[in-house]
Amino acid sequence: MKVVVVGCTHAGTAAVEQILQEHPDTEVTVYERDDNISFLSCGIALYLGGKVKRLEDMFYASPKDLEKLGATIKMKHDVLKIDSENKTLMCENMETHEIINDTYDKLIMTTGSTVVVPPIMGISDSRILMCKSYAQAIHDTAKDYKHIAIVGGGYIGVELAESYANTNHQVTLIQSRDQVLNHYIDPDMSEKVVDLLREHGVDVYLNENVNGFNRDDDDNVVIETTKEDHKADLVIVCTGFVANTGLLRGQVDMDRRGAIIINEYTQTSNPDIYAAGDACTVYFNPTHEHAYMPLATNAIRQGALAGINVFGNIQKYMGTQATSAMELFGYTVASTGLTLGHALEHGMNADVVEYHDYYRPAYMPTTAMLTIRLVYDKDTRLILGGQLFSKHEVAQSADTLSVCIQNKNTIDDLAFMDMLFQPNYDNPFNYLNLVAQMAVAKERQEK
Repeated sequence: MKVVVVGCTHAGTAAVEQILQEHPDTEVTVYERDDNISFLSCGIALYLGGKVKRLEDMFYASPKDLEKLGATIKMKHDVLKIDSENKTLMCENMETHEIINDTYDKLIMTTGSTVVVPPIMGISDSRILMCKSYAQAIHDTAKDYKHIAIVGGGYIGVELAESYANTNHQVTLIQSRDQVLNHYIDPDMSEKVVDLLREHGVDVYLNENVNGFNRDDDDNVVIETTKEDHKADLVIVCTGFVANTGLLRGQVDMDRRGAIIINEYTQTSNPDIYAAGDACTVYFNPTHEHAYMPLATNAIRQGALAGINVFGNIQKYMGTQATSAMELFGYTVASTGLTLGHALEHGMNADVVEYHDYYRPAYMPTTAMLTIRLVYDKDTRLILGGQLFSKHEVAQSADTLSVCIQNKNTIDDLAFMDMLFQPNYDNPFNYLNLVAQMAVAKERQEK
């Protein structure tokens, strides 16, 4: 069987490795536009902040690694057309401009996403950069400028704000909504993040839409918003991503934003085409709906599953809770599932409890305050989501809550779920037990 993989970052790399580890005789060809594979976008902030010294260390696989497994790797090759009816594709060697035609038995689309470029006047200015894979350009340019403005308060925007603040830059963060990280945390938790940013010198402006960019007489970049103008030496735009799926438009089913819809075996509406990563939707377990969530965790799992399922419907995709975390000025911010706001938007009879206490006994030499927001359904008592904030490393607790959502556990289950007690790590009841017990008590009082 001949398998062609189009695109090779997280999902494509995982698919190729999975295919050739279990079926080494498979003919696998990869077409990739860039000169590298497997770049960790989350590593941009680590590189800018100096935690990772070499950008090349953020690549966890190379074309040579995949070639050693037996794949044919065509770097700097741009796929121009796919004919799914005849199972053919046409691409261009971007260095020689040679046109190549190829065929496939199974196709895996991992073409990823592209940066959403807002239709804003002046955005083509050379001192306005789009943030996705231009880490070297962002790093090198920032060395020449002191004041950095970031447009967009999602994960990447907040991480970049921390990195620039830690490297003695003056930082301005402009967010169009009334909170940061709005896909992942509720406003109460956002206030903690914003306070932390401001404590470290980041000027945060909420509820400001950017209308345009221009230069003043001193050659500063002027960011015009709905409230006021801001000046900076350099602007990084982090306003989200859109699926890069034009090659299959009209040939497979897509959602209204152009993301490819896949089934539980990562298969598209065409049985010989599979999709994974930012190019396609995920099944979001808390809402039981297909959604677009471009996260590396989703990409790696979907890519590996595509590599399994091109040989038949072997292993189902379990869906996702969009679990994620970041380190911010020594604190961990982690989340999984639905925020209260998003649960209510989906028509759920949802509620939340908030636990705020030390993660382990006060008699220990040190401890740290921990805040947990647990979102649950009042009718079914199912756990819908969780958010955690602490100097203590609580990212793995978000993973635990993710498993609870995946397995349809209730607040009653979590309240007495078996978890270790050892004073080095927690209290007699683990803090996840305790926040669930708060939810159970709240429901009992309201009856």
